[in-house]
Amino acid sequence: MLRLTNRAPAKVNLTLRVLRRRSDGFHELASLVAFAAVGDDLALNPGSALELTISGPTAMSTGPDADNLVLVAARALAERIERLKLGRFDLVKRLPVGAGLGGGSSDAAAALRLIAQANDLAPDDPRLLDAARATGADVPVCLEAKARLMHGVGEKLSSPIELPKLPAVIVYPGVPVATASVFRALELVPGNRREKPYSEGDIPKERAALYEFLANEANDLERAARSQVPVIAAAQECLNDTNGVRLIRMSGSGSSLFGLYDSAEEAEEAAGEIRAGRPDWWVVATILA
Repeated sequence: MLRLTNRAPAKVNLTLRVLRRRSDGFHELASLVAFAAVGDDLALNPGSALELTISGPTAMSTGPDADNLVLVAARALAERIERLKLGRFDLVKRLPVGAGLGGGSSDAAAALRLIAQANDLAPDDPRLLDAARATGADVPVCLEAKARLMHGVGEKLSSPIELPKLPAVIVYPGVPVATASVFRALELVPGNRREKPYSEGDIPKERAALYEFLANEANDLERAARSQVPVIAAAQECLNDTNGVRLIRMSGSGSSLFGLYDSAEEAEEAAGEIRAGRPDWWVVATILA
């Protein structure tokens, strides 16, 4: 069989609300998730042995290959389907690790899509979603890589949502943050807290109205993430100094932030300005949808 390829796009939480702490210690979340036009690339060379090679500009920060979510996802699906055809995965890593962009989860989801293609599995085969859930909380929403509402700990997903194209700049200030440490530092204080899940009717379909909606929402993990990684504040200041920025927010548990703009030209100009001042940061202009 020929080599199969797939893109693993960055996941961006346009909103991330923490509704409550559950009795099992996890947190009930509500999030509007979009995907960027930038990401990692994954290829599968179908064969008998399961293997992984990693290259690319951020490959050195991925950690031990054996723990990579690409292999975790493949093993999870193999546990659910006998005589599953696997093979060697080649991952080109471009997204930063520990940045709140779901890079590992998106890689895992891309692996499941490639295995499904190699084994003639339907994209909606329930065993794919089951394996995604077993791999990680963010993997299910990455499986189809379309904008959705995400609830629970990530396992409850809406139907795909048609969002307008959102010109954006994503800034990773070079310091990773562990999701677990952010949740440990989280304090649920009274105030501007969301108490109920989103409904699909809550999400405007026109860009200006969507920006207004987003301005009244938040990422409830940002304060806790800043306590772990103070440079997040510096990244916010850099975005705030650019022309035309409409909204600045952290994605996921950090430490990446994104700024939204009215045009791709404004986003490209802003990204260039930030790169010039902070060449050690990962900065990219992209489109979220």
